[in-house]
Parts: sequence; structure tokens; C-alpha cells
Amino acid sequence: MKTICQVLLSAFLGFCYLSAGSAVTASAQEQKDVKAAFTKHFKETLFDITTKAEFSVELLLDDGEYKKLGRDVLGIVIHNARDEDVEKAVIAVDFRNLDSGDTAAGTPVVKEKGDGLYTISNIDLKREGRWRLTITIKKGKVEDSARFIFPDVLKNLLPAGRYNP
Repeated sequence: MKTICQVLLSAFLGFCYLSAGSAVTASAQEQKDVKAAFTKHFKETLFDITTKAEFSVELLLDDGEYKKLGRDVLGIVIHNARDEDVEKAVIAVDFRNLDSGDTAAGTPVVKEKGDGLYTISNIDLKREGRWRLTITIKKGKVEDSARFIFPDVLKNLLPAGRYNP
């Protein structure tokens, strides 16, 4: 009788151990499959998630609902895939005409302001014609980019909120 109880207890404990292992594996798989959600903070801004969903880019136009940035200055808020502010990143800006392929006159200058906010000066988004603004973010070994087509992008402003890739 004692041997049967020991066998049953061992079998029960073994089953519990295997079930717990399966639950941990399933939970880890669920977390792996969950896509990141990115936060858009303002109403009157442009927003996109980068091609590989490594970052989100929120463009603060100089006539938005936040403090004025200045003439021909664009603010950008960068978040990573965990929706955290990205600091000390390398930001590259390419602003070119879609018809001619020429880049805009002047070189955009990027400055970090802190807490994931960067400014880009020497850029005029109100130019005639169709323009593509590409913002490339590099933080450590991770690099990704977002593209905005002007003036088309101004017609589809998203409300503030959380967005999935």
C-alpha cells in the first residue's frame, strides 16, 4: 500500500512539474508573439512606425499643439519597440523631390533635446511638389527608417493613442 501511494504521489508530482513547464513555455511564446504598441502623443502631428517596427517616429510640426519649435524646424519624438524614449541615437534625414529625385537645398541639422526628442532645422516641408522625408534611426546595432510623403501625409492625421505595427 505504501509503495502504491509513493508511485501515485511521484506520478502526480511529475505531472505537475511537466504541466508547469508547458505553461511557462506557452507564456513565453505568447509574449514573443505579442507585437509592440507605440504611443502617438499629440493630435496634430504625423506618426509612423519604422519599416521593421524597431522604432516609432512622431513629427512635431512647427505649428502644432506644443511649444513652437521655430521656423523651418521639425521636432521628432523617437520611441523603441518597448515604447521607451530613444536617446543618443544617430538620426539621418533625407528630404528629396519625388519627381526629380533631387535632394532639397540645404543640409538638415539634427540636435538631440533629451527624452527622445530631437529637432531638425534647415528643412522646409512647405515646398511645392511631392517630397519624401526619410528619417533613419540608428541606436547601437539597431537601424530602421520611416518615410513620409508630403503633402499627402498631411491629409491623414492619426489621433493620439497607441498603434501596433
